[in-house]
Amino acid sequence: MNDFVITATRSMRDYASRVTNHLIKFPSFIQQAETIDGTGILRTDRFANGEMEVTINKSVRGKDVVLFTTSSRNDAGIEVEETKIELYHTVDALKRSQAKKIIIFEPFISCSRSDRTTRRNSVGLWVHFKILATLGATHIVTYQLHSKISQSMLDPTVCTLDDIPALTLLQKYLCDNYIRDLDFLRNTVRPKWAFCSVDAGGENQVRDFANVFGAPLVVAHKQRDYSKVNTVKSVSILSAEPVEGKVLWIVDDFVDTAGSVESLIRALAELKPEEINIIVVHALFSPPAAERLNKLVDEGLLKRIIVTDTVVSADHTGIKAAMELVPSAELSAKIIRTLVSNDSMSTLMQSFNAENYFKSPNLFNI
Repeated sequence: MNDFVITATRSMRDYASRVTNHLIKFPSFIQQAETIDGTGILRTDRFANGEMEVTINKSVRGKDVVLFTTSSRNDAGIEVEETKIELYHTVDALKRSQAKKIIIFEPFISCSRSDRTTRRNSVGLWVHFKILATLGATHIVTYQLHSKISQSMLDPTVCTLDDIPALTLLQKYLCDNYIRDLDFLRNTVRPKWAFCSVDAGGENQVRDFANVFGAPLVVAHKQRDYSKVNTVKSVSILSAEPVEGKVLWIVDDFVDTAGSVESLIRALAELKPEEINIIVVHALFSPPAAERLNKLVDEGLLKRIIVTDTVVSADHTGIKAAMELVPSAELSAKIIRTLVSNDSMSTLMQSFNAENYFKSPNLFNI
């Protein structure tokens, strides 16, 4: 096992503390506990002219450093631009302190939606990856990148990338809290549930959901107005089976302003499903998301929303739908344990299967 240190930028200290609380439960990590520090290793100073400097307060020479960070909404209330600059300064400071490996653990990479290239636009995700790799990051870990294109933006000879499928957390959560046994899966979920994508680009991930539970697939085709940001013109619904009377679960990797989701739910409501729910990995809920979602709740079109905690949920309280938060810190701890022990990541990447889970829950110990 490598000597390792866990720390965090100001935007992710609470999350890092939750992860370390899970890590020290593993007997093999107890002796390493003195090297785990979620808050005290880094000091961030701001100068009068607005510039920044990050200082490492503990020797990390020859150690693997796991750095938790986020540029999305955070407990510290730090804006996107400042969180990124702090991250870049921190990687530079760790490199100068001769850390052996610098592992960036960014549960949600906020610029991941900026992954499309045209002739004259910047590509935010490529810029982010390029800066981190150039400064000395050796490994980046995240949950559920926005597209497969994103995974090819890093040169693996310089910096490796692990994109962990957080949809598995949500699938297991549905099994534990809504399905509960094999009989309900076979006799209720398969004939009466359906899983729906927000757009054609999300078809693969919702197809994975449908296959996991053996339930029907519904695909939405979204036409955007590319002259404006976050704007949807129309939505078309494609389904091999009638949607009427079914419990629908809209599956997506993230929801931002909820414009696409609102348009989709209104289109689905015309097909008379029993209820409509949202299940999403990254809950950004940027304004006017709360307003849009609350209007759907008031009209009886939206029942519940299930999200992970990759984005801080403080602002979610303004949403009237039944909100359920799926924790990811324990899985993050297992990822770290795997990395510093130089073990295979394959078990963390395996596909979930609901029927097998109810037969042998230990097969999916995530």
